[in-house]
This record gives sequence, structure tokens and C-alpha cells, in this order.
Amino acid sequence: MLKYNVAVVGGGAAGMLAAGSAAENGASVILIEKNNYLGKKLGITGKGRCNLTNSAEMREIMENIPTNPRFLYSAFNAFSNYDIIDLVERYGTKTKVERGGRVFPVSDKAHDVIAAIKKYLREFGVRAVNAEVKEILENNGKITGVMLSDGKIIEAQKVIIATGGVSYPQTGSTGDGFLFAKALGHQIIEPKASLVPMVAEEPFVKDLMGLSLKNIGISVLNENKKVVYSDFGEMIFTHYGVSGPVILSASSRLSDLGEKKYTLKIDLKPALDEKTLDNRLLRDFGENKNKDFINSLGDLLPSKLIPVIVKLSGIDERKKVNLITKPERMALLSLLKGFTLTLTEKRPVSEAIITSGGVNVREINPKTMESKLIQGLYFAGEVIDVDAYTGGFNLQIAFSTGYLAGMSAATN
Repeated sequence: MLKYNVAVVGGGAAGMLAAGSAAENGASVILIEKNNYLGKKLGITGKGRCNLTNSAEMREIMENIPTNPRFLYSAFNAFSNYDIIDLVERYGTKTKVERGGRVFPVSDKAHDVIAAIKKYLREFGVRAVNAEVKEILENNGKITGVMLSDGKIIEAQKVIIATGGVSYPQTGSTGDGFLFAKALGHQIIEPKASLVPMVAEEPFVKDLMGLSLKNIGISVLNENKKVVYSDFGEMIFTHYGVSGPVILSASSRLSDLGEKKYTLKIDLKPALDEKTLDNRLLRDFGENKNKDFINSLGDLLPSKLIPVIVKLSGIDERKKVNLITKPERMALLSLLKGFTLTLTEKRPVSEAIITSGGVNVREINPKTMESKLIQGLYFAGEVIDVDAYTGGFNLQIAFSTGYLAGMSAATN
């Protein structure tokens, strides 16, 4: 029978940091991952580039965490954004900061981040095994170890659950941790999709599929026309609606989408006020005065978007530009500053980058990540009811809670 001080269940961002931290603090550690390699989900984050954290100050990081941010103070103090940058650089992966404070490896390869963390684990003697945990074992409210799916028992004084949520199930995040926690008496806040693409009801989105828009502004309005979210950045059209960074962040604010509809208003030219944009239109029209309207917008818009904008403008596509009236031009200007879609629902939780929900934070000691119900049981990462917007903040939560859980398990 195998015996360890600490068993970590789940070899993602949180689990790897938990294992490394526990080992660094003197514990014998086994890291159990059901995938055949560590960091599977980490390897696809940031489109394979790995936006591992954000360079923002703590106040701004907290502002980007809508769910239970105060719970994370101790974790961030134990292991900050600067600490994870220092760790991966110490083990050979240089980093860079991009727009919005997003931190990436210089190589733009997520696997370089994983390689650095694996070096950390090897230095401190973490044993990583490919196996699936069937049950967390306890006796009289105290952890005794884990049982694997093949019936083998691993004895451990401490167990850290770092199994992720239910997003991207193909990476192994299939909700195992919620089942383990529930079996041990913990309350699970129902997992829901957060940072997820959204469905639009307009049929023309199919014509725009694959079109990426950069440097656009968005506003999301509720049924009372009140703005509930606004952002600036990048988005992409899909066959069902919209996705991309600003859309994913907006989705986390729309908990009742599906029960209610929202209006997405896209400012295609946020750098230009209406007067400046009108002058731009007058100039473009002057240069193309003998062309058909549909052939006059090539310098202003992506080609895929032009037929849609022309149709929505109500201006005859074959109308000569020099015959376009001022009211028609004003209607076009209004459309460019407020291209709208009707959002009807979120895509399935399996398509979400992260899930909102998980183990109730009231049942976890925020200073140690230890369960308040079961002695020797710890939680880290997405299995906990905490989540953030895009920009590296969710991975930072995983790294920080993992590090604190590992350190606490080794030293308590």
C-alpha cells in the first residue's frame, strides 16, 4: 500500500501548483491525474498560447473577480501574479505582457509553461501517476487517503481536490470533484457556464461566421435598455452567434440569459466620434461617388461584413454613392456605431472556458483552503465557487489557491 503525506487529485494548473508547493514545504506528494499527461486544459488556454496571469495590481485583479473575491485575499497574498511569473521564468520560460496586462510566454506556446511547472515538480520530488480516483477516504471526519478506480488504496494524511469544473469535459473536467465533495457532506453551488459563447437570433450571423473584429466596443443592454456591461477589444462571429474575449467576459454578467433576452450593441468604430466618422464617410463617398453603394465601403469595413451592413442600412446596394441622401448617410453612421444583435442564450456548459459554481466557500477556510467539515481535506482551483473574467485572472486563481492549499497541507 502506497503512503504519502499529501495526495493531490487533478493535474491541471491548480493541482500541479498544489503538489509542487506541498513538496517544496517538505511533504511526500503524489499527484494523480486521469489524463495521460499533466496540464491538458492549460495547454489549450489562450488559443494554445496560455494567458497564464495578468500584470495588474491586486485591486484591479479583485475587480475582475465577480464571484467571492474576498475569499481569495489569503491565496493571492500567499502566491501572487508576480510569483507565478517568477516561477515559470525560474524554470526556463520567459514571459511578456500584452494589451490589458495579459501575460503570455514569449514563445507563445502553452506547453512551455507546462514544461516549466513540471520542472518545478521534479525538483521537489513529486510523484505524478496516471490513474483515476474513485473515492476520497475518511474516517470519523478525518482524511485517510484515496481509492483508485482499480481498487488500489493510497494512504494520505491530506488530500487536495483540484479536479476543475465541468467546462471542456474532453480535457478531463467532468465534475468529479463536485461528486467527491458532495459525498463528504459539502454543499455544491450549481455549476453554470461562465465565460461562454452566446447565441444570437439574427439569421445573418451565419453569413459572418469566422469574421474576427478587433478594436471594437460593445455594450450589452437589458430589456429596459439599461447598459449592464461594456467592454473594448476583440470578438468573433460563429454559426450560432458570437464569441471572443469581450463576449466571453460579457457572458459572466448575464446569469439570466435564456430566461431573458439581451441586446448586444457593437460600436464598429469606437475610436471615432459621430462627427469624425461622418467626415470619414463624406470623404470615402467623395472618392467613390460614381460607384455603387455596395462597392464603396471596402476601406471602412471587412468584406464579409459589407453585404450585411448594406442590407441593414436600407440603402439600395446599387444606388450610386453621389445619390445617397444625408438621412441615409446618418442611418449608416448610426449602424456603424450601433450594430445590434439579440442575445437569446448561452452555449452549453461543455463549451465554457470556466464554470461558475462549485464547493461553497463558506465551508472552506480561506486562510488555508482546508475544508471546515473534513480534517485534512483541501480544495484548489475551479472546483471552488470562484470565477473571474478573461485576461489571465482565472488561471491566477488556480495557481494561487493551489499553492496555498499545498503549502497548508504540508505545514498544518
